[in-house]
Amino acid sequence: MDHKIFALDFLRVNIVKRICVMIVCAAALAVLASGEGQAGSRIKDIAYVLGVRGEQVLGYGLAVGLAGTGDTQRSSFTVQSVTSMLKRFGITVPQTELRLRNVAAVMITATVPAFTKPGGQTDITVSSMGDATSLQGGTLLMTPLSGLDGEVYAMAQGSISVGGFDVRSSTGARVGKNHTAAGRVPNGATVERAIATSFGDTTKVSLVLHQPDFTTSKHIAVAINKALGEDLAQSVDANTVAIKVPPTQTQNLVGFISILESLEVEVDAIARVVINERTGTVVVGSNVSISAVAISHGGLNIDIESAPVISQPNGFSQGTTVVTKIERPTVSQDSSSVIALNGAATVQDVAKALNSLKVSPRDIIAIFQALKEVGALKAELVII
Repeated sequence: MDHKIFALDFLRVNIVKRICVMIVCAAALAVLASGEGQAGSRIKDIAYVLGVRGEQVLGYGLAVGLAGTGDTQRSSFTVQSVTSMLKRFGITVPQTELRLRNVAAVMITATVPAFTKPGGQTDITVSSMGDATSLQGGTLLMTPLSGLDGEVYAMAQGSISVGGFDVRSSTGARVGKNHTAAGRVPNGATVERAIATSFGDTTKVSLVLHQPDFTTSKHIAVAINKALGEDLAQSVDANTVAIKVPPTQTQNLVGFISILESLEVEVDAIARVVINERTGTVVVGSNVSISAVAISHGGLNIDIESAPVISQPNGFSQGTTVVTKIERPTVSQDSSSVIALNGAATVQDVAKALNSLKVSPRDIIAIFQALKEVGALKAELVII
């Protein structure tokens, strides 16, 4: 009897311990879900779960129904493709007799999302391969889409939407809008094969940052450990954070990851200035600063004016009138003062200092390059 009572008490103690563990984990997960005390970006916006990825697929097909804007006879592969397709229907036509201005050879590209099951649909992009001028009004014929492993993951077919027009006359006049040699087919691919993923390990989860950064990786690990109340997350490197799944969450892995993704962490941004010289675009990051420096920016304008001078001879001198030109150079310089910067610690300070020079974006590009050369720009300068 004493043994039965002892066994019953031991069972009760174990049940109480399990209930306490579940309450603690539930409270920690509630803190994770609420994100109290955190400020910044959600983990799902800056990282993804290792093993969860889509599959890029590719296919070659034919677009038909074009209004005389398809490939010409110079695109021999289009003629061969149409001949092969017609043979499948029991029709044999010599290639020399085909006139295919209503057909275009196209490449189909798409990305099948992870966890997509057979029967699911995804958008596809259709791009012309030959000399077709427009895919407007065309219909993509059934085309298999294969992955890197050669397996067929989806079948594509549907009406092509180009979002523009291209009208040409016989005299060479052309009126167009947007790019009509490529288009999309919404939900144009039907998945035939599920995407294999390595997701399913119930003991650990790895988060991978979209932009590797040691500080951000550490912030994620610290935030998760603080919310869970124990050291379950570890920053492996600048790109990966490994997390041990609590025993009470092994059967609820999807819910556990969902709560992790909702956690907000502080993202450490790199001081960077991105310049696009082709468009004159300048984007300055949040942590960019400028040391004490003096900037003088101005342009030298040289204008050469040509003034006519007429030489008129005296009367009865048998001379001729001569017209000559005298070139008079005029030199002018844009008025610009020297701007002294005692140090700009924020983006607003940098923008205010540069705006005081009243320069164009392309001049700002030259100024940033000069600041980098002199060592006053405390940021990475990226030119694209």
